[in-house]
Amino acid sequence: MDHLRLRLWSEDDLDLLHAANTPAMTDHLGGPETEDQIAERHARYLRLVESGEARMFVIEDARGSALGSIGHWHVEWRKEPALESGWFVLPEAQGREVASNALALVVDDARAHRAGRRFLTAFPEVGNAASNGVCRRNGFTLAGTVTGQFRGAELTMNEWALPLTSTSEVSPPDTPGP
Repeated sequence: MDHLRLRLWSEDDLDLLHAANTPAMTDHLGGPETEDQIAERHARYLRLVESGEARMFVIEDARGSALGSIGHWHVEWRKEPALESGWFVLPEAQGREVASNALALVVDDARAHRAGRRFLTAFPEVGNAASNGVCRRNGFTLAGTVTGQFRGAELTMNEWALPLTSTSEVSPPDTPGP
């Protein structure tokens, strides 16, 4: 998709979280969040962007219309500092490579803001073919699977990793995931 851009998350973006909080949009995430959880997530995004611990973005088209959200944040993966990415694309923008193109932009941003971290990771649920395909198309390596709690549900997720430096290499699983 031409003319896609990322804009840092702002106070005015709460409605985007509400738009994505449907059963269909949260099917691979354990279901919709409560109003309090959405408000807390919005506040967390603002706080983490302000502190530099995360870079959360709104995905916009050339007209400035919000298509979804994507970002990266500090995590520990396999006993070393890394970045993790996650995203959603609103139903009306799905099927147009928005997530893939937005992830390509986030990879560039993660490389510029990696602060010594060697990998960008993503953990889509194993049954989420679309998000797993986004990782594959962007050059991530499938490093394994991990099962854990997310939003109160037990999910099995694929562990995808992308080296942020030319000297980094994704190794086979040797330790549990995040």
